Parts: sequence; structure tokens; C-alpha cells
Amino acid sequence: MPKTDVFDKYYKDYDSWFFKNELAYKAELNLIRKLIPKGKGLEIGVGTGRFAIPFGIKEGVEPSDKMAEIAEEKGISVVKGVAEDLPYDDNSFDFVMLVTTICFVDDPLKTLKEARRIIKSNGYIIVGFVDRESVIGQEYEKNKDKSKFYSPAIFYSSREIADYLKNSGFSEIESYQTIFHPLNEIKEVEPVTKGYGQGAFIGMRGKKVALCI
Repeated sequence: MPKTDVFDKYYKDYDSWFFKNELAYKAELNLIRKLIPKGKGLEIGVGTGRFAIPFGIKEGVEPSDKMAEIAEEKGISVVKGVAEDLPYDDNSFDFVMLVTTICFVDDPLKTLKEARRIIKSNGYIIVGFVDRESVIGQEYEKNKDKSKFYSPAIFYSSREIADYLKNSGFSEIESYQTIFHPLNEIKEVEPVTKGYGQGAFIGMRGKKVALCI
């Protein structure tokens, strides 16, 4: 079942996080910017549009009514739906993006396979997430029962997400990382580096290559 209750109830608190942690948000945007290709994109779990809008993504899928409302007010065309059952035809988009969404879906593998279905040949998937094995990830995991948003979340390591991407049919996996300090210690926009294993926020991109028959 989609985990929408907390987002419908606390949607204002969700948006306020980005103001409170503006430097971390900017670092996340800088990371995603390195992975975004040209073309027509879709964000799964578009929320209030915090990541879609900066990259010109005009379409999104969102199960939360309140979040979808806000995204639509900002000019995004939102379809209510869940990641495991996308209401789009095969080969509809040049790329699909999920940012801090994979930890909330019921079935990550089915989600990524469904995303692959609607991506055009040689198109891309971009997944942004908090690495469970990072310092911040471990803190979120430890305290998630006390969190408004993360109580229903399942956090994954970078290795697990890379495996999910490969097992769902994506190749040429590349990754970037940022946010190397606890959020309350960040004094400037942190750098973005290749790979994973040090940063808390990870972005991975996989390519849909046509299968040879």
C-alpha cells in the first residue's frame, strides 16, 4: 500500500525541510544535475516538485493528494498512482527520476522494472537516495520510528540499489555522492564526487539498452 498518510498530514513540514537545510538541498540538486540527460522526463514520487521543477520536468506520479496539489499549483502535470503500476505506455520517456522515493515503495525491484518499461531505448533512470550505511543513513535508520516521514521507510545501501538496477535490466551504472557531514554541521554547499561509500546522499544512473534477441 502507498505510504501517503504522513505526507498528506505533514506536507507543510516536508517543504520546510528544504528551507531549513538549504545547503544540503543545493548539494543534492548539484548531484542530480550531473545525471540528468536531455529529453522528456518523468519524476516518480514527485512530491511538491522540489526536484522536478529545477530540471524542467513537467510530469510526475504521486500517490499523496496534498503533495500532488502543491506540485500541480507549480505547473507540474501530476497523475495519481504508485511506482509499481505506472499509468503510461511503453517507451514514453527519455528518462525517469526517483529522488528519496525508493525507500517508500513497496517493491523496489518491481518499481525499477516498471520504470524501465516506460523509458525509451537508450534512455536513463536516475535514483537519488540516502545511503543506509552512511552516518546520516544510520542515524535515520536508528531514529526512524520517531520521525514523521521516515517511520514507514526502508533504507538501502548503495550496493543494494546498484544490484536492483542491474537486476531490473539497467546497465552502465554510474554514481555520485554528496553530503559528507551531519546536516547541522554543514556550513557551505558540499562538493559532489564520483562513486559512493563516503557521502550520505547518493545519485545513481542506469541506461536502458535494447535487449539482443
